[in-house]
Amino acid sequence: MTSKSKPAKKSASKATSDGKAVAGKASGKGGADAAHLNTTNNALVDHNYLTEAEFGTVAETLQRNLATTISLYLKFKKYHWDIRGRFFRDLHLAYDEFIEEIFPAIDEQAERLVALGGSPIAAPADIERFSVVKVPTETVRDARTQVADLVDDLSRVGRGFRDDSQTVDDANDPATADMYNGYAATVDKIRWMLQAMMDDDRMN
Repeated sequence: MTSKSKPAKKSASKATSDGKAVAGKASGKGGADAAHLNTTNNALVDHNYLTEAEFGTVAETLQRNLATTISLYLKFKKYHWDIRGRFFRDLHLAYDEFIEEIFPAIDEQAERLVALGGSPIAAPADIERFSVVKVPTETVRDARTQVADLVDDLSRVGRGFRDDSQTVDDANDPATADMYNGYAATVDKIRWMLQAMMDDDRMN
C-alpha cells in the first residue's frame, strides 16, 4: 500500500506580478522611492553612477522636495482663490506669477528621480506625508495672514533646498545639488518679495 505524498507547501512569492524577481523594499527615509517597492517591472533598477546607499539618500531628498513643491504650488493657488480686500488684485496676480516660477521644479525633480532609476510617489496621501508645507483646509482671506504664512513656508523650504544641496553633493550627486541651489535662489527671491509687501502699513 503506497502512501500518498503530501502536496508541497507553496512558498511565499518571490516574484512580481510579471514573474520577475522582487526589487526589495523602498530605499531612503520613510521608503521614499516607489521604484524599490515590490511591484511590476521594478526588478531592474539602474542608479547610473550612484551606489544603492547614495541613491537612497538622493531619492529621499527628491521625494520630499517634490512633495513640498507640489504642496507649495497648491497653497499659492488656495490663497490666490481666497484673497479678499484692498490687496486682492496685487496678491491675486502676484501669487500666480510666483507659481510660474515654482511650477517647473515639480516635473524637473520627478524626472531627476526617474533618471536615477527611481520612481516618484505622487498619491495625495503620500504628498501630504512627505511635504514640509501644509496646504490649509480652511479659508484664509486676510492678506497679512496669508503673506506671513507663506514667508514662514518659504523660509523653511529655502533652508531645506540649501541643506539638501550639501547632502546630495556629499552623496556623489552634484547635478541634483545644482538643481537645489537654483530652487533655493528662486524661493529666496519670492520670500523677499512677499516680505517687502508686509512693510506696507495698510496690510496691518
